[in-house]
Amino acid sequence: MMFWYDHGVGGWGWFAMSAGMIVFWVLIITLAVLLFRALNRPQEHTHTHTPATPSAEDILGERLARGEIDEDEYRRRRNVLHAGPLTKR
Repeated sequence: MMFWYDHGVGGWGWFAMSAGMIVFWVLIITLAVLLFRALNRPQEHTHTHTPATPSAEDILGERLARGEIDEDEYRRRRNVLHAGPLTKR
C-alpha cells in the first residue's frame, strides 16, 4: 500500500489527464466523422460534368422552332449537314 494515495500526480496532473482524455476522444470522433463523410460523398469530383454542346442539327431545329428559318430552309440545311463535308473545287 505504499503508492495507494500518491502516485506523484497532483491536482494539475489530474486536470491534465482529464483534459488530455477529452482532447483524445474529440480527435477520434472528428476523424471518424470525416472518414464517414469522405466515404459517403458522391463521386462528383472524379468526373467533371461539362455541358454537352448542341449539335448543328440541334441548333438548326431550335432556329426552326423559334421561327428564324422556315421549313424549306431547315430541310435544305439539314440535307447539307447530312451530305458530309464540302469539298473545295
